[in-house]
Amino acid sequence: PFNPTTTIGYAVPKTSDVKVVVYDMLGREAAVLVNSSVEVGNYSVNWNASDLSSGMYLIRMTAGDFTSTQKIMLVK
Repeated sequence: PFNPTTTIGYAVPKTSDVKVVVYDMLGREAAVLVNSSVEVGNYSVNWNASDLSSGMYLIRMTAGDFTSTQKIMLVK
């Protein structure tokens, strides 16, 4: 749980086009945090969700053929 900002970390093992998107539980896009070509390394991005309502959100990271989805809870 977080309120209202959090830091999301991710690692990229090879240069890839990376996209990190936050969705609400209805599948609507709430925020695009990263959408660019990224070199090998560890990264973090800050998400300020102060304009969104409390609830569960999904964070999906896509890098090349890799995709990962995680749940995150916003509590205000």
